[in-house]
Amino acid sequence: MERKSMERKGEGMDKNEIKAATCAKAVEDLVKSGMKVGLGTGSTAIHAVREIGLLIGAGKLTDIFAVPTSFQTLMACETWGIPLYTLNSKEINGALDLTIDGADEVDPNNYCVKGGGGALLLEKIVAYASAAYAIVADESKAVDHLALRFPAPLEIVPEARVSVIQAVEAIGASAVLREAVRKAGPVITEHGNLLLDITFRSPVDPALLERELNQIPGGVENGFFTRLSPRVFIGRADGTVEVRPAASDGSISVMRSGPK
Repeated sequence: MERKSMERKGEGMDKNEIKAATCAKAVEDLVKSGMKVGLGTGSTAIHAVREIGLLIGAGKLTDIFAVPTSFQTLMACETWGIPLYTLNSKEINGALDLTIDGADEVDPNNYCVKGGGGALLLEKIVAYASAAYAIVADESKAVDHLALRFPAPLEIVPEARVSVIQAVEAIGASAVLREAVRKAGPVITEHGNLLLDITFRSPVDPALLERELNQIPGGVENGFFTRLSPRVFIGRADGTVEVRPAASDGSISVMRSGPK
Protein backbone atom coordinates (compact mmCIF):
# COMPACT_ATOMS: atom_id res chain seq x y z
CA MET A 1 0.00 0.00 0.00
CA GLU A 2 1.33 3.43 -0.83
CA ARG A 3 0.29 6.99 -0.11
CA LYS A 4 0.77 9.60 -2.80
CA SER A 5 0.18 13.33 -2.79
CA MET A 6 -2.46 14.79 -5.05
CA GLU A 7 -1.94 18.03 -6.90
CA ARG A 8 -4.06 20.04 -4.51
CA LYS A 9 -3.45 19.84 -0.79
CA GLY A 10 -5.29 21.29 2.16
CA GLU A 11 -7.60 20.46 4.97
CA GLY A 12 -10.50 22.22 3.26
CA MET A 13 -11.07 19.84 0.35
CA ASP A 14 -14.71 18.83 0.04
CA LYS A 15 -15.89 15.46 -1.30
CA ASN A 16 -16.31 16.69 -4.86
CA GLU A 17 -12.77 18.09 -4.90
CA ILE A 18 -11.42 14.87 -3.42
CA LYS A 19 -13.18 12.81 -6.10
CA ALA A 20 -11.92 15.04 -8.91
CA ALA A 21 -8.31 15.01 -7.70
CA THR A 22 -8.30 11.27 -7.06
CA CYS A 23 -9.76 10.51 -10.49
CA ALA A 24 -7.14 12.74 -12.09
CA LYS A 25 -4.44 10.71 -10.33
CA ALA A 26 -5.96 7.39 -11.44
CA VAL A 27 -6.26 8.53 -15.04
CA GLU A 28 -2.70 9.87 -15.01
CA ASP A 29 -1.36 6.57 -13.66
CA LEU A 30 -3.37 4.15 -15.75
CA VAL A 31 -4.84 5.51 -18.98
CA LYS A 32 -2.56 5.45 -22.01
CA SER A 33 -3.09 6.29 -25.67
CA GLY A 34 -4.53 3.44 -27.72
CA MET A 35 -6.43 1.90 -24.80
CA LYS A 36 -9.90 0.41 -24.80
CA VAL A 37 -11.39 1.81 -21.59
CA GLY A 38 -14.59 1.02 -19.73
CA LEU A 39 -16.02 4.06 -17.98
CA GLY A 40 -18.16 3.68 -14.89
CA THR A 41 -21.25 5.46 -13.64
CA GLY A 42 -21.89 7.85 -10.77
CA SER A 43 -20.64 11.05 -9.18
CA THR A 44 -17.06 9.80 -8.83
CA ALA A 45 -16.65 8.05 -12.19
CA ILE A 46 -17.87 11.11 -14.07
CA HIS A 47 -14.74 12.96 -12.91
CA ALA A 48 -12.64 10.30 -14.64
CA VAL A 49 -14.66 10.82 -17.82
CA ARG A 50 -14.02 14.55 -17.63
CA GLU A 51 -10.30 14.06 -17.03
CA ILE A 52 -9.96 11.73 -20.02
CA GLY A 53 -11.91 14.20 -22.15
CA LEU A 54 -9.63 17.07 -21.14
CA LEU A 55 -6.53 15.03 -21.98
CA ILE A 56 -7.99 14.08 -25.37
CA GLY A 57 -8.83 17.72 -26.05
CA ALA A 58 -5.27 18.75 -25.15
CA GLY A 59 -3.80 16.10 -27.44
CA LYS A 60 -2.20 14.22 -24.54
CA LEU A 61 -4.33 11.09 -25.12
CA THR A 62 -5.10 9.71 -28.55
CA ASP A 63 -6.91 6.69 -29.98
CA ILE A 64 -9.07 6.09 -26.92
CA PHE A 65 -11.90 3.59 -27.38
CA ALA A 66 -14.44 4.14 -24.58
CA VAL A 67 -17.29 1.87 -23.48
CA PRO A 68 -19.79 3.66 -21.18
CA THR A 69 -21.76 1.79 -18.53
CA SER A 70 -24.89 3.96 -18.51
CA PHE A 71 -26.76 6.67 -20.38
CA GLN A 72 -25.34 9.17 -17.86
CA THR A 73 -21.80 8.18 -18.79
CA LEU A 74 -22.62 8.11 -22.50
CA MET A 75 -23.84 11.71 -22.35
CA ALA A 76 -20.75 12.79 -20.41
CA CYS A 77 -18.54 11.17 -23.06
CA GLU A 78 -20.42 13.08 -25.76
CA THR A 79 -19.92 16.32 -23.83
CA TRP A 80 -16.17 15.77 -23.47
CA GLY A 81 -15.56 14.45 -26.98
CA ILE A 82 -14.65 10.90 -26.04
CA PRO A 83 -15.13 8.33 -28.84
CA LEU A 84 -17.89 5.87 -27.93
CA TYR A 85 -18.19 2.14 -28.56
CA THR A 86 -19.94 -0.89 -27.08
CA LEU A 87 -18.48 -4.22 -26.04
CA ASN A 88 -19.96 -5.60 -29.26
CA SER A 89 -18.20 -3.07 -31.50
CA LYS A 90 -15.63 -4.68 -33.79
CA GLU A 91 -13.01 -2.27 -32.44
CA ILE A 92 -13.62 -3.61 -28.91
CA ASN A 93 -14.35 -7.26 -29.72
CA GLY A 94 -15.66 -7.99 -26.23
CA ALA A 95 -12.45 -7.16 -24.32
CA LEU A 96 -11.10 -4.02 -22.63
CA ASP A 97 -7.68 -2.96 -21.41
CA LEU A 98 -8.98 -1.13 -18.34
CA THR A 99 -12.17 -0.08 -16.58
CA ILE A 100 -12.29 2.87 -14.16
CA ASP A 101 -15.28 3.18 -11.84
CA GLY A 102 -16.37 4.38 -8.43
CA ALA A 103 -17.74 2.29 -5.57
CA ASP A 104 -20.32 2.68 -2.83
CA GLU A 105 -18.14 0.69 -0.43
CA VAL A 106 -14.73 -0.98 -0.59
CA ASP A 107 -13.33 -3.35 2.05
CA PRO A 108 -9.71 -4.25 3.00
CA ASN A 109 -9.69 -7.06 0.39
CA ASN A 110 -10.58 -4.52 -2.33
CA TYR A 111 -13.99 -6.17 -2.64
CA CYS A 112 -16.66 -3.62 -3.54
CA VAL A 113 -20.35 -2.89 -3.37
CA LYS A 114 -21.57 -0.97 -6.42
CA GLY A 115 -24.91 -0.06 -7.91
CA GLY A 116 -26.09 2.93 -5.93
CA GLY A 117 -26.66 4.62 -9.27
CA GLY A 118 -28.62 1.65 -10.61
CA ALA A 119 -26.13 0.70 -13.34
CA LEU A 120 -24.63 -2.40 -11.71
CA LEU A 121 -25.54 -4.83 -14.52
CA LEU A 122 -23.57 -3.10 -17.26
CA GLU A 123 -20.91 -1.96 -14.79
CA LYS A 124 -20.20 -5.59 -13.92
CA ILE A 125 -20.31 -6.80 -17.53
CA VAL A 126 -17.79 -4.12 -18.54
CA ALA A 127 -15.56 -4.58 -15.47
CA TYR A 128 -15.37 -8.35 -15.89
CA ALA A 129 -14.48 -7.95 -19.56
CA SER A 130 -11.40 -5.90 -18.59
CA ALA A 131 -7.78 -6.96 -18.23
CA ALA A 132 -7.31 -4.40 -15.44
CA TYR A 133 -9.75 -2.70 -13.10
CA ALA A 134 -9.48 0.48 -11.04
CA ILE A 135 -11.78 1.81 -8.32
CA VAL A 136 -11.74 5.45 -7.25
CA ALA A 137 -13.39 6.52 -4.00
CA ASP A 138 -13.24 9.07 -1.22
CA GLU A 139 -12.28 7.92 2.26
CA SER A 140 -15.91 7.64 3.44
CA LYS A 141 -16.33 4.62 1.14
CA ALA A 142 -13.62 2.56 2.88
CA VAL A 143 -15.25 0.11 5.33
CA ASP A 144 -14.28 -2.99 7.26
CA HIS A 145 -17.30 -5.03 6.09
CA LEU A 146 -19.60 -4.64 3.10
CA ALA A 147 -23.38 -4.21 3.07
CA LEU A 148 -23.82 -3.53 6.78
CA ARG A 149 -24.29 0.21 6.33
CA PHE A 150 -24.76 0.76 2.58
CA PRO A 151 -27.04 -1.79 0.88
CA ALA A 152 -25.88 -4.15 -1.84
CA PRO A 153 -28.31 -3.94 -4.76
CA LEU A 154 -29.84 -6.88 -6.55
CA GLU A 155 -31.36 -6.29 -9.98
CA ILE A 156 -34.42 -8.50 -10.54
CA VAL A 157 -37.06 -9.09 -13.18
CA PRO A 158 -40.33 -7.47 -12.05
CA GLU A 159 -42.31 -10.74 -12.06
CA ALA A 160 -39.99 -12.23 -9.40
CA ARG A 161 -40.23 -9.41 -6.87
CA VAL A 162 -42.00 -11.29 -4.07
CA SER A 163 -40.21 -14.62 -4.50
CA VAL A 164 -36.76 -12.99 -4.62
CA ILE A 165 -37.45 -10.92 -1.50
CA GLN A 166 -38.47 -14.10 0.30
CA ALA A 167 -35.30 -15.88 -0.85
CA VAL A 168 -33.12 -12.99 0.32
CA GLU A 169 -34.82 -12.89 3.71
CA ALA A 170 -34.30 -16.64 4.03
CA ILE A 171 -30.51 -16.13 4.01
CA GLY A 172 -30.76 -13.62 6.87
CA ALA A 173 -30.80 -10.31 5.02
CA SER A 174 -33.36 -7.57 4.63
CA ALA A 175 -34.50 -6.56 1.15
CA VAL A 176 -36.26 -3.31 0.25
CA LEU A 177 -37.59 -2.38 -3.17
CA ARG A 178 -35.77 0.79 -4.27
CA GLU A 179 -38.19 3.68 -4.73
CA ALA A 180 -37.60 6.40 -7.30
CA VAL A 181 -36.96 10.05 -6.52
CA ARG A 182 -39.12 12.62 -8.36
CA LYS A 183 -41.10 9.72 -9.87
CA ALA A 184 -43.90 7.75 -8.26
CA GLY A 185 -43.12 4.06 -7.82
CA PRO A 186 -39.97 1.96 -7.99
CA VAL A 187 -36.71 2.64 -9.78
CA ILE A 188 -36.70 1.06 -13.25
CA THR A 189 -33.23 0.23 -14.54
CA GLU A 190 -32.06 0.97 -18.06
CA HIS A 191 -32.77 -2.69 -18.85
CA GLY A 192 -36.35 -2.54 -17.58
CA ASN A 193 -35.76 -4.32 -14.27
CA LEU A 194 -36.31 -3.51 -10.58
CA LEU A 195 -33.76 -3.09 -7.81
CA LEU A 196 -33.77 -4.57 -4.32
CA ASP A 197 -31.48 -2.99 -1.73
CA ILE A 198 -30.09 -5.67 0.57
CA THR A 199 -28.45 -5.18 3.97
CA PHE A 200 -27.05 -7.66 6.46
CA ARG A 201 -27.01 -7.61 10.25
CA SER A 202 -23.55 -9.15 10.63
CA PRO A 203 -20.44 -9.51 8.42
CA VAL A 204 -20.77 -11.77 5.38
CA ASP A 205 -18.48 -13.36 2.81
CA PRO A 206 -18.88 -11.06 -0.22
CA ALA A 207 -17.43 -13.58 -2.70
CA LEU A 208 -19.86 -16.25 -1.53
CA LEU A 209 -22.79 -13.82 -1.62
CA GLU A 210 -21.95 -12.71 -5.15
CA ARG A 211 -22.36 -16.31 -6.29
CA GLU A 212 -25.36 -17.19 -4.10
CA LEU A 213 -27.47 -14.16 -4.96
CA ASN A 214 -27.11 -14.90 -8.65
CA GLN A 215 -28.52 -18.39 -8.07
CA ILE A 216 -31.93 -17.00 -7.01
CA PRO A 217 -34.41 -17.45 -9.87
CA GLY A 218 -35.47 -14.02 -11.10
CA GLY A 219 -32.27 -12.35 -9.98
CA VAL A 220 -30.35 -10.72 -12.82
CA GLU A 221 -27.16 -9.42 -11.15
CA ASN A 222 -25.99 -8.21 -7.75
CA GLY A 223 -23.77 -5.38 -6.56
CA PHE A 224 -20.97 -7.39 -4.95
CA PHE A 225 -17.80 -7.10 -7.07
CA THR A 226 -15.30 -9.73 -5.93
CA ARG A 227 -14.09 -11.67 -8.97
CA LEU A 228 -11.52 -9.06 -9.99
CA SER A 229 -8.90 -7.51 -7.75
CA PRO A 230 -8.91 -3.81 -8.61
CA ARG A 231 -6.29 -1.21 -7.94
CA VAL A 232 -8.05 1.13 -5.50
CA PHE A 233 -7.45 4.88 -5.21
CA ILE A 234 -8.85 6.36 -1.98
CA GLY A 235 -8.77 10.14 -1.75
CA ARG A 236 -8.51 11.85 1.62
CA ALA A 237 -9.39 15.33 2.82
CA ASP A 238 -5.76 16.12 3.65
CA GLY A 239 -4.92 16.02 -0.07
CA THR A 240 -3.34 12.57 -0.19
CA VAL A 241 -4.47 9.46 -2.02
CA GLU A 242 -4.00 5.94 -0.74
CA VAL A 243 -3.24 3.50 -3.56
CA ARG A 244 -4.10 -0.09 -2.75
CA PRO A 245 -2.52 -2.43 -5.29
CA ALA A 246 -4.44 -5.14 -7.10
CA ALA A 247 -3.59 -8.71 -6.16
CA SER A 248 -1.66 -9.16 -9.40
CA ASP A 249 -0.57 -5.55 -9.82
CA GLY A 250 1.92 -4.55 -12.42
CA SER A 251 2.14 -2.30 -15.42
CA ILE A 252 -1.02 -2.03 -17.49
CA SER A 253 -0.29 -2.44 -21.18
CA VAL A 254 -2.53 -2.02 -24.18
CA MET A 255 -4.14 -5.30 -25.18
CA ARG A 256 -5.24 -4.21 -28.62
CA SER A 257 -6.80 -1.17 -30.18
CA GLY A 258 -9.05 -0.64 -33.12
CA PRO A 259 -8.13 0.78 -36.51
CA LYS A 260 -6.77 4.28 -36.55
